[in-house]
Amino acid sequence: MYRFLRTPRWWGINIFVALAIPFCVFMGTWQLGRFEDRVDSHQAAERRPDPDSVKAAPLADLLPVDKETSGRHATATGRYGEQFLVPGRELDGRAGSYVLTLLRTGDGKSLPVVRGWLPEGGRAPAPPAGEVTVVGALQASEHTGSAGVHATGALPRGQVGMISAASLVNVVDDDVHDAWITLLDAPAGLTPVPAAAAEGSGLDLKAFQNLGYTGEWFVFAGFVLFMWFRLLRREAEQARDEALGLAAVDGDAAVAGDASVAGEGAVAGDDSLARAEAVGGDGVVAGGR
Repeated sequence: MYRFLRTPRWWGINIFVALAIPFCVFMGTWQLGRFEDRVDSHQAAERRPDPDSVKAAPLADLLPVDKETSGRHATATGRYGEQFLVPGRELDGRAGSYVLTLLRTGDGKSLPVVRGWLPEGGRAPAPPAGEVTVVGALQASEHTGSAGVHATGALPRGQVGMISAASLVNVVDDDVHDAWITLLDAPAGLTPVPAAAAEGSGLDLKAFQNLGYTGEWFVFAGFVLFMWFRLLRREAEQARDEALGLAAVDGDAAVAGDASVAGEGAVAGDDSLARAEAVGGDGVVAGGR
């Protein structure tokens, strides 16, 4: 009854199922691992001391930025240089811009410093002259997927759409640190920009997307197994019917039914013809009389 499993068609079906189910299980397990990593990072971030309770450290001691150093208070000394506006940044539901000023540090590089948030239509204050020491929350460079980033279309002169070394090196002559800080105390006319949590360290929408993808991959694996079993059962039932001759009996019955209908039609035709001849004969006799 299961000899059909040796056919080329079923060899292809079985190979597909044998590859599809482990692949779905692997992808589901991988997505589950991503979700668990985000949960662990979130729990580690909650156990980390409040940056306000930790003494600020020199910038060089906190680079490169990672999940451990993101948000830490860093100090840097230098002279302010070029200043830009970063438009399209909201704060407390209001539209405005970040005021970004490059700080030329003693290591020959410039550090992007967000001095504060400027409401729409406002005028950014000029940076102080001379050597200054700033204290701010360390942040990783933004990318095209970061919130508020303007990645399409050109911006007016004096504006940048993204706070990152990759975008700033195109508009300044200095080398730029692959990080930035947001000042804890903003100058008059500006509002301090709160530090953002390190990417991938919170239970955000992406974390629950990983959990949803986990369920989807396991559902796909179950669906493949269900369809294989259903197809196998249908083929086995068909093979059993053929072995018992049920399919042939049904065919003979259909042929016999057609023959019976044809025979009845022929008999009915003969009866009609006989009646017509009888009526015709009676008509001839009547006419003779």
